[in-house]
Parts: sequence; structure tokens; C-alpha cells
Amino acid sequence: MYSFLFNRKKKKKEKNKKKKKKLNDTISKMKEKNIAVKILKKLMAEQVSLYKRTNVVQSQKFSEKIAQLMNSYYNGLITNEEVIKEILKKAQEITELYNNGKKLGLTQKELAFYDALTKPENIKDFYQNNELIDLTRELTEMLRKNRTIDWQKKETARASMRKMVKHLLKKYKYPPEDYDTANSTVISQCEMWTDNMTA
Repeated sequence: MYSFLFNRKKKKKEKNKKKKKKLNDTISKMKEKNIAVKILKKLMAEQVSLYKRTNVVQSQKFSEKIAQLMNSYYNGLITNEEVIKEILKKAQEITELYNNGKKLGLTQKELAFYDALTKPENIKDFYQNNELIDLTRELTEMLRKNRTIDWQKKETARASMRKMVKHLLKKYKYPPEDYDTANSTVISQCEMWTDNMTA
């Protein structure tokens, strides 16, 4: 019975992937390229807005990339065909992000914390990847267990959450010296996650 349910879910995912690919192919072949650009921009904005509620690092990353791309387009630096190609490329990057979580054995929620922990340049030089994954899982579980319904309203609850997070990071000797901003990225991700879990 359970294998049957799993197969149904798998087939549904594959069906959605095919639909998305078909949509991208249709858009890329459209004769009215300016309309295609508008449609793609809207689709990407929707995807980025989802990240804004779940993944602080990726939302910033894709917001900046799309803004730069559209600025180049509006300033006549790239053609309709080029901007369509680039937006489709960014859409593919988002799909690959989901696959990255699977490869690491992380859920999408956990991957958001992993992204925050590994955002600083060269941070992986200081830690084994399994250490970062262990920290990711422990951080996610700690927040899940300690979240409070009214935490958004009470500054004391926020302060308590920050203290717990900093204590856990210290346990893993995170971040290394000269990476002071790393903590603020992780705290921002924790706040985003907790806000959306209790909203």
C-alpha cells in the first residue's frame, strides 16, 4: 500500500516537471518575445517571493540576479532572446537547488539553514561538511522544539531564541575568526523561519 502511495507521489512530481518544461519550451518559442519576457519575469518573481518566506540566502541571491538581469534588459544591453535565455537559466538553477537538498539528505527547511551557515565565502575550509550538516539539523530541531506562538510579539522571546542559537553555534565553534557577519545571516534565517512557522 505504502509503495503505491509513494509511486503516486513520484508520478505527480514527474508530471509537474514535464508541465514546467513544456511551459518553458512554449515561452522560449513565442514570437512576441516582449510578452514572453513579462511572463517569465512574473513567474520568477513568484518563485523568489516563496524563497522570501523560507530561505533568506537564496531569496537575496535570486532577487539580486533578476534585478541585474532586468536592468540590463531595460537599458538595452541585452536582447529579448538573451534575457529569455537567462531567465530560463535562473529557473533551472532554482530547480537544481531543490536537488541539492536531496543530495545532502536535507529537507527544504534544513537546506535553508545550511545555506545560511555556508553563505560566507570559504567557510567550508574551516569545517567538515558532515559537521555543517549536523549543526544544520540540530539548529532546525532546536527551533522546532522551542518556538512559541507569541514569539513575534514578545521581544523577550526573540532574545531567548537568539541566545539559544548563539549558544548552539558556539558549541560547534561557529563562526571562525574574522567571520563576524556569519552569525547575523544565521539569526536572520532563524527569525524568518520562526516568523513563518508561527504566522
